[in-house]
Amino acid sequence: MSELHSPETSSGHRPAADAAHPITDRTREALAVTRRGVDELLPEQEWLAKLARSEATGVPLRVKLGLDPTAPDIHLGHTVVLNKMRQLQDLGHTVIFLIGDFTSMIGDPSGRNTTRPPLTREQIEANAQTYFRQAHLVLDEAKTEIRYNSEWSDPLGARGMIQLASRYTVARMMERNDFSERFKAGTPISVHEFLYPLMQGYDSVALKSDLELGGTDQKFNLLVGRALQGEYGQEPQCILTMPLLEGLDGVEKMSKSKGNYIGITEPANTMYAKVLSIGDAMMWKWFTLLSFRSESEIGKLRLEVETGRNPKDAKVLLAKEITARFHGAAAAEGAEADFELRARGGVPDDIEAVALDGAPLPIGVLLKQAGLAASTGEALRLVDGRGVRVDGSVVEDRAVKLAAGTYVVQVGKRKFARVTLT
Repeated sequence: MSELHSPETSSGHRPAADAAHPITDRTREALAVTRRGVDELLPEQEWLAKLARSEATGVPLRVKLGLDPTAPDIHLGHTVVLNKMRQLQDLGHTVIFLIGDFTSMIGDPSGRNTTRPPLTREQIEANAQTYFRQAHLVLDEAKTEIRYNSEWSDPLGARGMIQLASRYTVARMMERNDFSERFKAGTPISVHEFLYPLMQGYDSVALKSDLELGGTDQKFNLLVGRALQGEYGQEPQCILTMPLLEGLDGVEKMSKSKGNYIGITEPANTMYAKVLSIGDAMMWKWFTLLSFRSESEIGKLRLEVETGRNPKDAKVLLAKEITARFHGAAAAEGAEADFELRARGGVPDDIEAVALDGAPLPIGVLLKQAGLAASTGEALRLVDGRGVRVDGSVVEDRAVKLAAGTYVVQVGKRKFARVTLT
């Protein structure tokens, strides 16, 4: 298209939220589900009115989540907002899972102090396919609307992009913290970075969104969508921000680059063990953001722990719930049994068999070649720390060489291999 226009014409404009529809107990329950674990819900009274209207008319609300496929895998941190989408989906509302294939080529500057490099079309398409498969482990696939923002962004053209840019001022754009801080510091800001929040906001116009979700770092972008909907005569969306989930270290935001993540496609045993490794204090935030248990259940469990129950009991429940969600109940039970066996020093039944040659082989070389250590140096440090066992006995000497034969080799509590050496 050469002219920019709202995909929803004035004749299709929905009436503004008002007090014409009664607030029932069911509406209040829906509001409570919406608010659970959120950082902000803005404006809450408008969302309550939307919920009341939806209940009275039977017309589901349109709930939007946009994700740029900047990496090939989804981890538990991503599922915080996906879980909220599923809760709203279960209330009967329409969930729109938006793949930002167009915005990915711009690069989201949110929370960054440098320009984010854009992705290639090939990277975006490959990552998007993985996102589809993994997001459906949380969302109900049959009730999820999948869209790409290139559907309406590509046809805009230069004229349309200029007209869209005229709807928002530089002054308002500079209210965004990362832009203002970079400007004050003399750090370059490319003009195309201003286009990102505009294009994300236009997504809300195109999709006629009633509610847009995102992490706390997305608040500015979500508000731009609300403003642009008003510019195009639509009822402005409400916005909901979810807290960012700290990773296994309990400090940094969960991230693959920081190595503190749990991927939702990781093996069941690995997922279970990683959840059990989180700190006791962090566990309760994970319950709120990742568990589907009711708040009253979680509150009761927390009280039991505070009055003497072993915190591990609660953590086991969380680990089993999360593992079962992605792998099934049987796999979660198996992961629990495997973890307890390893904790007692037992040998799991399904350990990897590895064949090596070169006997007699130094223990450091053997550990590296068997995939139990990243390098020979790391292997020797493990030996020095008494973290290596062969057939159940601790290896005391880094100079040990193993003769031909078959051995059960263990590193730490969780790494095993049955090594046949010739």
